[in-house]
Amino acid sequence: MAKVHDGITARIADWVHEQPMFFVATAPLSGDGMVNVSVKGTTGTFRVVDEHTFAYVDLTGSGAETVAHLRENGRICVMFVSFDARPDVVRFHGTGTVAFPGDPGFEERLALFGDAGTSRRAPARAVVTVDVTRVADACGYAVPLMELTGERDLLDSWSDCRTPDALADYRARRNATSLDGLPAIPVRRPGAVEHTAGSD
Repeated sequence: MAKVHDGITARIADWVHEQPMFFVATAPLSGDGMVNVSVKGTTGTFRVVDEHTFAYVDLTGSGAETVAHLRENGRICVMFVSFDARPDVVRFHGTGTVAFPGDPGFEERLALFGDAGTSRRAPARAVVTVDVTRVADACGYAVPLMELTGERDLLDSWSDCRTPDALADYRARRNATSLDGLPAIPVRRPGAVEHTAGSD
């Protein structure tokens, strides 16, 4: 049975920290804009900060819908699903903010993740912090049982092969705006004056 909690309990925090992946849902304000669901990983890149706050490292990817939607309106839902013997589904609804490398407070936010944040500094595009307004869990009776055989190292190895300039070029080409044209990842090139695609 579904249950709504007053905040992120210690039991829920311990459980979500054990999960290797989670799903993020966002949407633009436009009625005909594209709703987005993204899968996020890897272990160690999500942290419960307190009963009403969590944060995660936003790693480099082929798109940037979540960041663009958060910059526009902040609405977000994050879902964790258990694939082992405990059939749980947990959802966090709230309002998110985004800190980019070079922003005030970015390093402090990234430090929340310890070694997980440090080892992924190169591909980290941002840190997302969410003010949680609703915490609910439900049964995952229809979720299949699956085993985790390991985590992929493809993103880290992909990033390791690229210079900071090459990463900036990639983000400028692939991450500057959402599918609907909303501003997403600021284009920040080493040694250059920052500019952002679109207007805020």
